[in-house]
Amino acid sequence: MKIIMLGAPGAGKGTQAKKIAAKYEIPHISTGDIFRANIKNGTELGKKAKTYMDQGLLVPDELVVDLVVDRVQQADCAKGYVLDGFPRTIPQAEALDAALAKLNDKIDYAINVEVPDDNIINRMGGRRACVGCGATYHVVFNAPMLEDTCDSCGEKLILRDDDKPETVKKRLDVYHEQTQPLIDYYKKAGALREVDGTVDMEDVFQAIVKVLGE
Repeated sequence: MKIIMLGAPGAGKGTQAKKIAAKYEIPHISTGDIFRANIKNGTELGKKAKTYMDQGLLVPDELVVDLVVDRVQQADCAKGYVLDGFPRTIPQAEALDAALAKLNDKIDYAINVEVPDDNIINRMGGRRACVGCGATYHVVFNAPMLEDTCDSCGEKLILRDDDKPETVKKRLDVYHEQTQPLIDYYKKAGALREVDGTVDMEDVFQAIVKVLGE
């Protein structure tokens, strides 16, 4: 069971990827984790990636695909895996498909966690962080006892720049431009499955389980 998670930033795809990994006993793989592991272990691919990262450059698609394909060939991926945060663009998806095809392998499911932009902007715009201890709250889902005051240490709560509507909107625009075409790509390939991400987290997961089977 080889799965790719799709969905806008803030749609909750990372949370669902972890739940899928736990239920089906398959690894949850993010490119960040792969980079860190290869760099830490001093592998050839890790050294190559580090030369780009040290210069503040993006790691080229071919190298990212090499790292991902190397990871999915490891023993713990025998039953499958969940890829989270990759591919992000059509060239990455094509390169991944080509590399997997050489191994007589392919992606089984691309699960898109669908949440309208307005919901995401409201969701993230409701987040608050404590300037003192770093505790996080949400004005609707996890409100502090006193408005804008941390329950733990009494310090002031703020809306982080990352969660401000204008910042979230910019990130969503980039997502729609770069990653949205992947939805059509996997639809053509017959791998796309869409779930409603606006409902409760557990209900989203149950919808995914229906797709994947018990």
